[in-house]
Amino acid sequence: MADGTAGAGRDARRRARADRRRRRADGRRARADRRHRLAETAPRGGRVSPRRPDRRRRYPLSLRRDPVPWERQRPTWREARPAVIAEALKRAQARPSGNWYVVGATRDIRDDRPLARTIAGHEVVVWRATDGRLVAGPGSCPHLGAPLKDSPVRCGTLLCHWHGLALDGGPFAGWEPLPAHDDGVLVWVRLDDVGGEPPLEAPVVPTRPARAASLTAVYVGVGVCEPEDVVANRLDPWHGAWFHPYSFVDLTVVDAPTGEEDGFTVDVSFKLGGRLVVPVRAVFTAPEPRTVVMRITEGEGVGSVVETHATPLAPDDRGRPRTAVVEAVVAASDRPGFALARKAAPLLRPLVRAAAGRLWRDDLAYAERRRHLRSTGRFPG
Repeated sequence: MADGTAGAGRDARRRARADRRRRRADGRRARADRRHRLAETAPRGGRVSPRRPDRRRRYPLSLRRDPVPWERQRPTWREARPAVIAEALKRAQARPSGNWYVVGATRDIRDDRPLARTIAGHEVVVWRATDGRLVAGPGSCPHLGAPLKDSPVRCGTLLCHWHGLALDGGPFAGWEPLPAHDDGVLVWVRLDDVGGEPPLEAPVVPTRPARAASLTAVYVGVGVCEPEDVVANRLDPWHGAWFHPYSFVDLTVVDAPTGEEDGFTVDVSFKLGGRLVVPVRAVFTAPEPRTVVMRITEGEGVGSVVETHATPLAPDDRGRPRTAVVEAVVAASDRPGFALARKAAPLLRPLVRAAAGRLWRDDLAYAERRRHLRSTGRFPG
């Protein structure tokens, strides 16, 4: 009798455990169904009402609950309407740039060599004078056309390596300096003949966290496309979790611009590994024709920005347009541990650049494909 009672008890416990597992599985399926219904009923403008990230968590990391496989995540193609992206791009292109173009990172200016870039087919060199002032000008020597990008800088003077012609940054023998600007993270040059707009005294630089309290890193990549293809990519936040599942999960575009409004508001979690994520709310804006800014407004790192700048280069050997993507990450946090991260900046910058590089390998493929379709009249947007 005792053995029979014990056996019955074990059977009851097994049935109870099986029931609990079944209820949990049913709950997961129900939540997945709700997510899919949300996708089907989301307004066409892209406005939905997702769970917002906590304004401030005790710890910066979160454990992702009920992760959905990549193929079962909410489709975003209905919300990512070509007209919405095209209108946002059109508004960006209508804003003034003052003819300013990003050359590269401030950190890339060395004491012994100029920073060089061919912008829209124009060779440009940038270096520092003896007083630390930024100097810029044409990259061709006025004597016999030597490439000044290969010439050394000595005591603030650029010395042509062909015949020793010295340029101190002032006009000389037909060589005319160009307006230049150092914003502390990026170096800009003004090319009025290229831009054709009314010039501005300084470039349109987005508001950033204080340099003394932030960590900065700059990534540079090149693609066979035009600046508008890079900007259009950044004005399509819907592709993030589908195209970059290694970096982004649980992405929802909360608000997309309509009419003259501007800014895409996005809830997204940055994936760190396994189920560890950092949930944030970010806003994407385009302050000028060749710049898109992502700013974190809620969650970890409020105020941090990622600036994507697109600079037209010279065509490749097949005559196809080329564009440099110069992406500046300016990260900030008021957590005590961030001070240690800033001290470790020389070690962290290569990691930040590598992460940006991985994303842009995909996104430049997106931009190049868009340019190819446009050039053949097959782009559906």
